[in-house]
Order: sequence, then C-alpha cells, then structure tokens
Amino acid sequence: MSRQFELYPAIDMRGGRCVRLRQGDAASETVFSDRPADMAVRWQDQGARWLHVVNLDGALASPDSWTGPNVDALRALLAVARVPVQFGGGIRSLDSVARLLDLGVERVILGTVAVTEPELVREAVSRFGAEHVTASLDARDGMVRTHGWLADSGRAVADVGRDLAGAGVSTVVHTDISRDGMLSGANVAASAALADATGLSVIVSGGVSSLKDVESSVEAGAGIGGLIIGQALYTGAVDLAEALATAQRLLSRESDGGD
Repeated sequence: MSRQFELYPAIDMRGGRCVRLRQGDAASETVFSDRPADMAVRWQDQGARWLHVVNLDGALASPDSWTGPNVDALRALLAVARVPVQFGGGIRSLDSVARLLDLGVERVILGTVAVTEPELVREAVSRFGAEHVTASLDARDGMVRTHGWLADSGRAVADVGRDLAGAGVSTVVHTDISRDGMLSGANVAASAALADATGLSVIVSGGVSSLKDVESSVEAGAGIGGLIIGQALYTGAVDLAEALATAQRLLSRESDGGD
C-alpha cells in the first residue's frame, strides 16, 4: 500500500486576489487572478486532491479578523471546492480554528502561535483532532520566523518541531523562506532532516522549480508527506497533471518494492 503523499497547489490571497510573492516580500507581488475561487477550479480540473490556501494579509492582522476581501474570497473558494482545503495565515485563537472548520476548511494551519503559544496548539489538537490542525514552520537558515516571516523566534526548526510533536501535532508545513517564490529548487533535504529529528510528517514548501522537486520529495522517504507548489504552477514551470502523474508513478513503484 502506498504511503500518504500529496501535492498541494498553493493559492495565496492578498487583498482578495490570488498573488505570489518572492521570499515573502510584499513589494514583490505578482497578481495571477482577481478571483482565487477560479484558481481553485483550475487546479481541481487538473487533478488536485488538496488545495493549500493562505491569507497573506492575516499574518499581520489582529486575531479574529473576520471581515475583508480575503475572508470573502475564502468563502467563495470553499463554495466551489470539491477537494479538501488546508488554510493558514493569521490564525491565533481557538475560536478562529473552530470558525474555519465550520466554514468547511479541512485542515487549519497555525503559524506564529505554534511558536509563541504552544499550549494553544495543544488545546487545538485535543479539541479538534490532529487531522484538522497542523502547524507551519517557516525558516531562514534553520531558524523559525514568525509574524509574517518578519520576526526571528531565535529557535531552531527541529526544537520547535519536537515541541509540536509533543503537543500532539502529526503534520507540519516546512517552508524555506529563502527559496519561496524563487524557483530555485525545494530544500527537500532540510525537510527530511526535520522529519527524521521529530517523527513528524513534513510537507515541503518553497522553491519548487521542476518535476525534479516532485521526484526528490517522493524519494526522500516516508517522513515527507507532501509538497506545496506555487510559483512553478503559475509560471508554467511545472504542469500539475504531469506532477501528479510523476508522484503516483514513483509511489506505485515504491509500494511494489522498488521496480
């Protein structure tokens, strides 16, 4: 039986539009669609089994901000979603987690609070289940950053990862900020090291540039649970249907014993 591995097309929302940034820099924004829901339909039609949606504005907003164009865009996206959606960005309370799950989000991603409020994470997992709550470890040079990637937490990725595993988290998103949006190749080795050090299932994020990143993510082993693809899809560097077929071929070969 094949292990669980998913490809996640990324839909990053800013001001209600679908955008991509380079290394999280708001000044480097490229707008790809005025309607994120249209992108959800596009990726679903190409075979996506999950969608990765991020509220970029929420990372710097106050907690429980439930008005604005990104909230409207999320509701519209969920209305057309035929596959599970994982969603993150500015989620800093149990009430926010509950409201998102009630809206139809399948998995809520906790970012800043995963570092600053570990007890909130523990309570969220206890109340809603590890299948519905995950965390994002966004790092530069191996150190976790918070508050929209602007603040250095002073803590190493593996140390925070071990704390999250102890809190009941089973899956994390690991982003190499220096590669995000740069089409420079995913840092699969760092994500695999995080998985080995913590026992977590790690979703690789940042820098995907070609099918080689899909192949290396699958081949990195059972600790890698998926790969988020953003800029490469929007620029055409990676075709989603081809990427899905590549991953499935490698997973099938793995389950058959290597040949």
